[in-house]
Amino acid sequence: MNEPRRSKNMPKLLGTWMITAAWLAVLGLLTLVFSGWMDKQHNPNQEISGAVRQDGAREVLLKRNRQGHYVATGAINGQETRYLLDTGATTVSVPEALARRLGLEYGHPMSAHTANGTITTYATMLDRVELGNIVLWNVRAHINPHMEGEEVLLGMSFLKELEFTQRGDTLLLRQFPVR
Repeated sequence: MNEPRRSKNMPKLLGTWMITAAWLAVLGLLTLVFSGWMDKQHNPNQEISGAVRQDGAREVLLKRNRQGHYVATGAINGQETRYLLDTGATTVSVPEALARRLGLEYGHPMSAHTANGTITTYATMLDRVELGNIVLWNVRAHINPHMEGEEVLLGMSFLKELEFTQRGDTLLLRQFPVR
């Protein structure tokens, strides 16, 4: 009987495939590591610790990101979201894709004046907005069909209820108890 002939190139081909697979695994692992690092650079406030003072005020300390913005993880109506604090925004602005995921109701259309011109947004109400241990109820907002991504602009309809102080690269937010 004749045994099947094995190609002399088979071990070499197998070795090439194994080296290629190893490099792909290394590249995949590096992509995961650097992706997490980049996300942490954009949002240094992914895990916010809060404090409660003796007078009952709740405090949250945020770090500024490398671009000079305050980005933080929080929640709207119990669902995790990411905020960009924006004192120039009159209301909280929720991207349409996120608003749909959160099940927000579309209210009456409104005109909003932005740096890119006048746009149409839709009024809505956020039952609960959380940032660390700071919680506000019934916050005015609008759904913005022109925003991309899922980052919420946390505007003055939220921030006006807080005292905030910026020092260096940190922002202290303080919510006083209702009396």
